[in-house]
Amino acid sequence: MLRSVCSHISNLFEGVEKKFEYKMRLVYAHFPINANIVNGGKTLELRNFLGEKIVRTVHMLPGVMIEKSASTKDELVVTGTDIELTGRSAALIHQSCLVKDKDIRKFLDGVYVSSHGAKEE
Repeated sequence: MLRSVCSHISNLFEGVEKKFEYKMRLVYAHFPINANIVNGGKTLELRNFLGEKIVRTVHMLPGVMIEKSASTKDELVVTGTDIELTGRSAALIHQSCLVKDKDIRKFLDGVYVSSHGAKEE
């Protein structure tokens, strides 16, 4: 229990100093997934997932921002000072694009975390 408290406090300090960052890649085989960031980086809209017409909207948790990567195509960067809220926001994005009623070994489309950790300055 003591170790958990110490880790939580050290994560709080590290988050304020450096910020935590999750890099996520848009993976698709045929239909390109369109990601639009609206509401000043607080909301993500995912369109054309598996050719579907519905728009998947993911709201970021408080204190978490999302942006598109300037250097890499089809990459999203989720940043925040709280590691738990940042990780939960990345999980919400991943869960919004799960393949239903199809063979998940064949349909690998979705949004996946490619790397995570403290932001490198």
